[in-house]
Amino acid sequence: MSDSSRDTAQGAGWGSAEPGAYKQLMPDHVEKLSWLNPRTLWAARNGVLASWFGDPTGRTRSRWVARREAAGAPADKVIERQAGDRFSFMVIGDTGEGDDPQYAVVPGFLKVSQGTDFAVIASDVIYPVGSTDDYGSKFFRPYQDYPAPIYAIPGNHDWYEDLGAFMRVFCADTPPLDPEPRPRPLGRAWWRSLLWHRPRPADEQRLAAARELRSAPAQQAVQPGPYWAIDAGPLRIVGIDTGLLGTIDAEQGAWLREVSRGPRPKILITGSPLYVDGEHHPCAIEGGGTVDAIVRDPEHHYVAAIGGDIHNYQRYPVDVGGRTIQCVVAGGGGAFMHATHTIPRISVAGVTERDFRCYPLRGDSLAFYSRLYGRRLLLRRFFTLTEAEATAVVAERLGIEPGRKPAPGARVTRRARLVASLLGTGGRPDRTSRVRLPVRKAYTQLFSPGSATYSPPFFKCFLRLDVTPDAVRLRCFAATGNRAQEVDPPVEDEVVIPLK
Repeated sequence: MSDSSRDTAQGAGWGSAEPGAYKQLMPDHVEKLSWLNPRTLWAARNGVLASWFGDPTGRTRSRWVARREAAGAPADKVIERQAGDRFSFMVIGDTGEGDDPQYAVVPGFLKVSQGTDFAVIASDVIYPVGSTDDYGSKFFRPYQDYPAPIYAIPGNHDWYEDLGAFMRVFCADTPPLDPEPRPRPLGRAWWRSLLWHRPRPADEQRLAAARELRSAPAQQAVQPGPYWAIDAGPLRIVGIDTGLLGTIDAEQGAWLREVSRGPRPKILITGSPLYVDGEHHPCAIEGGGTVDAIVRDPEHHYVAAIGGDIHNYQRYPVDVGGRTIQCVVAGGGGAFMHATHTIPRISVAGVTERDFRCYPLRGDSLAFYSRLYGRRLLLRRFFTLTEAEATAVVAERLGIEPGRKPAPGARVTRRARLVASLLGTGGRPDRTSRVRLPVRKAYTQLFSPGSATYSPPFFKCFLRLDVTPDAVRLRCFAATGNRAQEVDPPVEDEVVIPLK
């Protein structure tokens, strides 16, 4: 087994590594997606509009679900898979930017996924706005050689064109919804309707050609809607749609309570992680209650909750009354990397730094961003930290043992401390001042979305879950874009989750 980032800097992808072969899978022309481009931000405006003028997601989702049920989809939204009592599946989140970081994941994903029964995309299948015309290069092409079905739950970006393309690709080519009546002039709904980003007309020939790339009978997957459950072997996998703002409507909430009943072990797949960046996000349900409360209920027997949306890997083993629920962030499947060095020392829901895992390691994240902004600000000599310097300064600021020992002689200099502070590096909870916290928040929200880079290491990841009657073995594999990690994808984290 190859070294992981916890073993060596080379295992993390640093150094003069041989580039991977992923570029051979890519189209001849790839449009680079920049989240600093005003046109991209304007196209993806619906989330902001929903927060200002009211969120229409629940009503639109209900209409999609009714359309699927009228077409014969099961009302309980349960997909029955004849998997036996032992099976395996993949989870990959936030995939579809269609550029180097997404395609760099593919060789390792195909290697590790051999023998799996199906895969699940956890949030944001397509960036920036879930357009139908983007599915060819951002879904069908990269995963054309995965031989099994792929299911998905939508993320907020899939909702930026009202979920129409997602429903066509994953839900039996569901036809568009009829237009809704025009809202009353000058009300909140009127302003929202006036400014709303509408779906572009689809190129039907382009979509048909894209579908041919995954046209084998064994690759087909038809979902009952944007949220669903899969019964396979001893396990039920429950996928929920958290829409534009990371919440669920009352109708989906009632379904979730119903489908969660009973002693069968369950894993939740969600676009809004319950624990992320050292914080608890219980996910509100319209009309009262939270998703987290449903997951915590011992009668429902959830053993894990896996969420996308944040583009890295994190794991929180949360104790709930003497049993453990593994709460995982798994959004590192292809989009730009969200920083981990901004995560403070962990102390949430009884989970401490000793229990917490993340990928990339915080030091690698800081080194990555120091190089990125050193280039962008033309201050390479000042901003750029080596991975050893970054690892050492993160350990000092958080007061933790580093995930990988710094190279001999690595020193924490005043410059390293200043760069770490400017780039929002987390700290200890007892030393986090009211000034530093907004700085970290601003860094995460403003600078991180522009973090696209097109040279390794990319610090991408995906999950493989192997299920037996007694346990689920969850492994997080790394994809850096380097040849070594393509040939033998390193395991960055592993946990065995008991089912009994």
